[in-house]
Amino acid sequence: MENVFIIAGLGNPGAEYISTRHNIGFEIVDFLADKHGIKISKLKHKALLGDGTIEGRRVILVKPQTFMNLSGESIREIIEWYKVPMENIIIIYDDIDLPLGKIRVRPKGSAGTHNGMRSIIYHTQSDEFPRVRVGIGKPPQGWELANYVLGKFSNDEKKFVHESMINAAEAVAAIVKSGAEAAMNKYNK
Repeated sequence: MENVFIIAGLGNPGAEYISTRHNIGFEIVDFLADKHGIKISKLKHKALLGDGTIEGRRVILVKPQTFMNLSGESIREIIEWYKVPMENIIIIYDDIDLPLGKIRVRPKGSAGTHNGMRSIIYHTQSDEFPRVRVGIGKPPQGWELANYVLGKFSNDEKKFVHESMINAAEAVAAIVKSGAEAAMNKYNK
């Protein structure tokens, strides 16, 4: 099989989670789909999938339809089905440890505090895959973490977030074209 890239954005399925901080991975995958004319409409491997091309390479856009903390079940099935090497899996997700609007590209690494990433590392038995982390900032004093990540961005935050979504989508395309190191050099400012 040709060398395909799996680009997965993490989020929670269901209307009540649309536009929440925790669903920024889904939103970036939707943004990539719109930009590259890819229709995300197939339900398979516990995920919504879209098959298309970015930077001349075949990509499968993925939005796992398990809840966030079970994302690894879907990702493992997709990796096994497409027989993709780990370095061709790109995961996009929110990160409370980065300031709002900052993005960080990494070729591999730990899950940090993110349950979706913990699940993926557990199910794939690997942390050797590129990821694009999108900063959502820390919860304000006194807020429960769950309430914060499942909350929606304020109008003031939306401007930063839109810019970071564009940068994250460009970083994903850069990984597909030139690899994680090149994308890191360009986008980890």
